[in-house]
Order: sequence, then C-alpha cells, then structure tokens
Amino acid sequence: MADAKPGAGKGSAWVGRLAWPLLGMAITLGLWAVAARYISDVDVIRSAFAPQAGLKALLHLLGSGELWPHISTSLQRIAIALVLALSIGVPLGLCLGLSPLFARISGPTFQFLRMVSPLSWMPLAVMALGVGEAPVIFLLAFATVWPIMLNTAAGVAALDPAWMRLAHSLSATRWETIARVVLPGCISHILTGFRLAVGIGWIVLVPAEMLGVSSGLGYFVLDTRDRLAYDELMAGIVVIGCLGFVLDWLARTVSSHWLQRG
Repeated sequence: MADAKPGAGKGSAWVGRLAWPLLGMAITLGLWAVAARYISDVDVIRSAFAPQAGLKALLHLLGSGELWPHISTSLQRIAIALVLALSIGVPLGLCLGLSPLFARISGPTFQFLRMVSPLSWMPLAVMALGVGEAPVIFLLAFATVWPIMLNTAAGVAALDPAWMRLAHSLSATRWETIARVVLPGCISHILTGFRLAVGIGWIVLVPAEMLGVSSGLGYFVLDTRDRLAYDELMAGIVVIGCLGFVLDWLARTVSSHWLQRG
C-alpha cells in the first residue's frame, strides 16, 4: 500500500478546523434570515433587516469609505482607555496584593464601585467632563480597570512566598522585589485581566459612543436608527462583532506568545 503524502494529514486537519466555524456561520446566517422574517409585519422593514440587505450595505459602506473613520475613532478610544486602565489597574492591584492594610481599607470600596454599571456614570461624566471624547474615554477606562486590577491582585496572592523570602534574604529593595519578582510572577494574571478588559471595554464602547459624539461605531448605530437605515444598522452590528472577535483574538495571541516566550 502506498504511503500517505506527508501534507495530507495537515490538509485534512485544516479542513476540519475550517469546516466547523463555517458551519456555525451558516447556521447563524440562517437564524438571522428567519428572525428578519418575523421582526415586523412590514415588508420593507423585514427586507432591510435581512442578511442580504445587511451584507450588501456593509460592502457599500466599506467600499465608499464611509465606515472607516468610525472604525478608526472607536479603536483609538478603546486603545486610550486600555492604556489608562493598565496604568491605573496594575499599580492598584499590586497595592492590594502586597498590602493587607490597603486591601482591608479599599477593598470594599473597590468592590462597590466595580458593581456599579459604567453607564450609570454617564450623566455625571458629562457634567464633570463636558460633551466629547473625555466622558467616553472615562467610561471605558472605568469599565476596564477592574478586571486588570483584580487579576493583578490575584496574581500577587498566587506568588510562591519562597520567592519573596529569597528576595528579602538578598537585601532586595521594595522596587527591585516588585520589578524582578512580583511583576514577572503575576504577568499571566495581568494578561488574563487585560483580555477580559478588552471584551468589557468593547461592549461598553457602543452605548458610550451614543453620548454626544459625532463619530464612532456607537454613533453610527444610533444615526442609522434615527435615519431608519436598518440595512446599514445591521452592517454596523456585523462590523462591531467582527472587530470584537479580532480584538479578543489579538489579546489571546499576544498573551499566549508572551507566556511561551517567558
């Protein structure tokens, strides 16, 4: 019997890996089509919500360039918010993990604030920061700081106490202990918190961008609703889902590569 070709197994594996996602997408499109048929008694509205109309509008919006500025603006906002969340959440998480006194004093307050929906702060954010970019970024940073902070604290708590004793026996300073022992030891927890923050921030982004701004995917969805352009609305929803999927994949990929390198 002739030996199988070396690439045959890899080829079949790739087919298997692609077949199931494609089947899932086909089922999703089918459910979308069925739901569009029953969403309204008006034929024009039903046809506007159908997959054919939404995908056609998506191709038109991307081809004409109308959607790209909104995509760029939303990605810039989420990037700025995540940088702020990292710069605040990691130090706070280290303080929670390293200082039992700080954890006892601030822990209940942080838990209380974490359970308040970021969207609840919309009116206060507008009054304090005005209308524009600042309140949107504030809401995104407020939503994304908690998973980073709590996962950082969990990473510190999971450190082997022997490492801390070794650093102390070597007369390492507080900063040297944090930089050489604590941060490398809890980096996996920080990356997990960052990935969770990306997902939470992307979910909060759309309603936050309905807050007095004139660009972004949230604004685009609100604008299409007001214009009764339901096909474009569905196109916007598809773009939001695709970008969210890509952002999560990027965060997961960066995390896995970093951990493998370490």
